[in-house]
Amino acid sequence: MFQDKVLACKDCGAEFEFTASEQEFYAEKGFTNEPGRCPQCRAARKAQNNNNRGGYREERQMYPVTCSACGVETTVPFQPRGDKPVYCRDCFQPQPRNNRW
Repeated sequence: MFQDKVLACKDCGAEFEFTASEQEFYAEKGFTNEPGRCPQCRAARKAQNNNNRGGYREERQMYPVTCSACGVETTVPFQPRGDKPVYCRDCFQPQPRNNRW
């Protein structure tokens, strides 16, 4: 049913083989487009995307607060406005939630 094809990489221009077994895999997964990049460029692009996603994430700014329930000093990832209570991790979980729907 499937036959090997030679495709050109849109990044480096090198020719690469899109094998019958790869085509079958693509068909099983429901992919309709042929690969546009050679295996080396796909791997490089994937590595670059993985580094941008979680490898070097910017440090989250934390703000010091005193828990409104137990009085312990803690930090939270938002700047409190002062008009609502702020809870530490231990006290936050048991608080009843308002139905927002």
